[in-house]
Amino acid sequence: MTAAYITGFGGADAIRVGRLPRPVPGPDEALVRVDAVAADHVDTFVRSGAYATDVPFPFVIGRDLVGTVAVPAGPFAAGDRVWCNSLGHDGRQGSFAQYAAVPVDRLHPLPAGADPVAAVAVLHTAATAHLGLFRTARLQRGETILVLGGGGGVGSAVVQLAATAGARVVVVDRAENAEWCRAGGADQVLDRDDPNTPDTVRDLAPGGVDVLWDCSGHHDFETTVPLLARGGRVVLTAGLHVRAVLPVGAVYTRDISVRGFVISNASAAELAEAAEDINRELARGRLKGRIRATLPLAEAARAHRMLEGHEGTGAPGRVVLLPEDPWRARLNRADKEGRHTCRVC
Repeated sequence: MTAAYITGFGGADAIRVGRLPRPVPGPDEALVRVDAVAADHVDTFVRSGAYATDVPFPFVIGRDLVGTVAVPAGPFAAGDRVWCNSLGHDGRQGSFAQYAAVPVDRLHPLPAGADPVAAVAVLHTAATAHLGLFRTARLQRGETILVLGGGGGVGSAVVQLAATAGARVVVVDRAENAEWCRAGGADQVLDRDDPNTPDTVRDLAPGGVDVLWDCSGHHDFETTVPLLARGGRVVLTAGLHVRAVLPVGAVYTRDISVRGFVISNASAAELAEAAEDINRELARGRLKGRIRATLPLAEAARAHRMLEGHEGTGAPGRVVLLPEDPWRARLNRADKEGRHTCRVC
């Protein structure tokens, strides 16, 4: 099969695209023919060695996939449409290949009618949002959440899931993302470049906001911690190399908690709970993400360069890749050229 893989840690140029043996599923694993994958920032951390985890070389990169069961296991039958967002970590080979062996407790059914490209673009971000909102911050209906960077991948999912849960959502982001955030359910969207934005947040929430999630990774706690209510919760995810100044007195004297997490550490059971939320919203058509580019698997290195800001315009949205079966590709080309006459295929 064709796969995008690395044989050692390094930059995006360390990614190779070539032939690897098709994986043989082990006990409690299904073999999935991959239809679409998405590139995540955490993939770049694993590839470079910045995020320490068990990486068996040659290592297929990637976390997320939507595909079709080729060899069944557990509750999944051949032909079932499925998805996964937790490969490529802790010794598990990744998703950037034509086939992947997926543990059945990390495999989830794709709702009927869901578009695989649109779905794969939100699987990682939405699960991150679910874990942060409901497991880590314990967001409740009627509470106010302040989302910094609500126009990004995780930020968009945070806005959408928080709004669906009945929270009041206040977003701070660039002006060009305001319409997108409002469409996702934000009650108010404030311009991050307006120096009066902190005062506006105070006016909107005189008693303070209940949850703060800075998806932009800037973490200006000296500005944001005073905006929190007593007992407020801060969710930390973005900003791998950020060194922030924390006003400690303002935190402990008002019972504020600061909690960080990564989706990689979530258990299969926690991911399954998040998957129920994701599938419900996918089925209702209420979980949406922006797609910056759709690339063939052969351009996996380019996808990583785009995530790292080395290529492209930095436009918002996810990078989706499509593995292509060479045999099917030849048939498609033959069809276009009028040379394919087989009536069985």
